[in-house]
Amino acid sequence: MTTTATTPAIASPKAEASGRVMSRRRSAAVWTLLVLAAIITLVSTLTLWVNRQLLDNGEFRRANAKIIRDPQVQSALAAFMVNQLYDSVNVQQSLEQRLPPNLKQLAAPLATALRQPATNAAEALIRRPRFQQLYINLSGTAHQKLVNVLENKTGYGIDTGNGVVTLNLHSFITELGTELGVPKAALDRIPASAGTLTIMRSDQLAAAQTGVRLIRVLSSFLLILVLVLLAAAIYIARGARRVTLRNAGWAFVVVGLVLLILRRVIGNYALDALASPGYRGTIHDVWIIGTEILGQIGVATVIYGAVAVAAAIFAGPTRIATRGRREIAPVLNERPELVAFAAAGVFLILILWGPTHALRTWWGILLLAGLVALGIYALRRQTLAEFPPGAEAALVLAGEAPVAAAAAPRSTAEELAELAKMRDAGVISNEEFARAKELALS
Repeated sequence: MTTTATTPAIASPKAEASGRVMSRRRSAAVWTLLVLAAIITLVSTLTLWVNRQLLDNGEFRRANAKIIRDPQVQSALAAFMVNQLYDSVNVQQSLEQRLPPNLKQLAAPLATALRQPATNAAEALIRRPRFQQLYINLSGTAHQKLVNVLENKTGYGIDTGNGVVTLNLHSFITELGTELGVPKAALDRIPASAGTLTIMRSDQLAAAQTGVRLIRVLSSFLLILVLVLLAAAIYIARGARRVTLRNAGWAFVVVGLVLLILRRVIGNYALDALASPGYRGTIHDVWIIGTEILGQIGVATVIYGAVAVAAAIFAGPTRIATRGRREIAPVLNERPELVAFAAAGVFLILILWGPTHALRTWWGILLLAGLVALGIYALRRQTLAEFPPGAEAALVLAGEAPVAAAAAPRSTAEELAELAKMRDAGVISNEEFARAKELALS
């Protein structure tokens, strides 16, 4: 005897199948929380970049190591050192003292002709590992002292004479002069201010100290505030939590893209406003290296947002997502320890790889591990509601699976008990239960 049965509604997520719709007030509250979280995320990522790259001496030294090895930077620094040497030492007079009397008139053209070879020699000097390490140590020490000044730590600050904070490359100038054969007496007359770079003026110091204190505080608490706002938005979005998670993921994607765009726009502005034509390549390379962490934060934010969007879509009512959940339901429902073991293995590989900063810090590892565990728990709850053990019998009765897929013959009482469990779990409706019961008793 051939019979038909209505397809049980096992493919819709429980929350969405309930038909609950958020009120206008709750919907407005959810969107307000999401927008606030997105804005605070943008501010948080910027403060995180400043804290990690501009105020962290280790990151500053690593960035400076890349900068000093950049060919464009080496050329610009060599030209600066030669100009400082020529401005501090009368090269023409030094040549006159060394040339025979009948050749002293050649001192002026020789001094001019030697400028390019001197620049080439300076570049060769800068390419030496010993010189590069000296530069990294000198600039790193100056940076650490500057940070101490910005943090208002007394007793250990760089020179703030004449109302400015400076970095002194005087030792590099004298070493270059020695390499070029400039007499020691002439090098001793080089003023101490030669090679001095102004980092900050005194009228900027108070504002900078205030900004650093604010950044230290914000970088510690803004991330926590973002998580609280997102958790609150998802909590009050009853009946639309999956959609809220998806929207939060898109918000993260947008914030990450905004960061990448800001990096490009501000870099272009710096080139147009600050760089002369001869130094555009140098400024561009320094900006790219100096904002490398900002770019990493932007990419990581996009990745995290995309993962949240993908998770929300996988938990949705689409046919592909439903089929995917149906495939993993037997293992996830009945052998959750296997899923946990596999997820832990993948997460361990990510920690060893460390593609994002969060996966290289203890707090980031704990946070992401908690989110992964929460996601697996939520997915298992959904698959248990949609595809509880024994749901295959409903598929057979509904004509969605071949009869051969059914298990070994069972007694009528066992079949009725299984159908009752499926009805109580909401897998099949009362009408479908009555029809299946009639078939079992026939």
